[in-house]
Amino acid sequence: MRSRLEVLRPIAAIALAAVFFFPIYIVVMGMLKPADKIQSSPLGLPLQPTGENLGAVLGRSDGLFWSALLNSVQITVLSVVLLTLLSAMLAHYLVRSHALWTKPAMLVLLAGLMIPPAVILQPVTQVLGAAGLMNSVVGVVASNVAYYLPFGVFVFSGFVGTVPVEIEEAASIDGASRFRLFWQVVFPIMRPAAASVMIFLGVWVWNDFLTPLIILGPEAGTTVTVGVYRSVGEYSTNFGTLYAFSFLASLPVLLFFVALQKQFVAGLTAGSVK
Repeated sequence: MRSRLEVLRPIAAIALAAVFFFPIYIVVMGMLKPADKIQSSPLGLPLQPTGENLGAVLGRSDGLFWSALLNSVQITVLSVVLLTLLSAMLAHYLVRSHALWTKPAMLVLLAGLMIPPAVILQPVTQVLGAAGLMNSVVGVVASNVAYYLPFGVFVFSGFVGTVPVEIEEAASIDGASRFRLFWQVVFPIMRPAAASVMIFLGVWVWNDFLTPLIILGPEAGTTVTVGVYRSVGEYSTNFGTLYAFSFLASLPVLLFFVALQKQFVAGLTAGSVK
């Protein structure tokens, strides 16, 4: 029985990897094919690879990709940095505080994870409109910070619980203020958890479609996900440029994950073994 499981395990892993790799294969192969060859042979290899599709996306007269890339980078970087800092500080305070209201506050935050963003999008737009933040990058960042903060607090709070409190007590006895205690002692220890939070939230914010579509609007530009949507023609679609746009939109997230892969794995396994 055990030998059968050992044989089936790599087969199941290869089959699962193939399922996830198949869309990537379609996009990359379609990107390298001429437009007239994609529909006739969508699964075939590009016999005559071409870079025309990439050139068409990067050289658009309206600069759709470059403006979308700039907006996506701004929104993602600002949202992830603010979320990482705020959720780390809030999680540390809630875990280390002995106040009676901290546990109910944690439950309220965790309840926010169960609410889909589409459900609260209308009241969010009303609040942002009253604050004058609609059709702006700041409005999208504020919406992301408010919605994803509970996830960051959830991850950091689990990691803070594994940090010995004696380290903080020793630093406090040596005269470190609470601000210095957190930033110079606690936060460096939480780097694996910070990497996990940054990767998860970075991918979610980068791939978000509905929030920037509604809040940012056409007046303030677009993001890469909305740019893919807007590159689809009303009556006909050039699938070669569509695949190229999709590939370029996914490339920054892939590079970001590869850069933080070691810290990401360490953050997921932190606290599982001593």
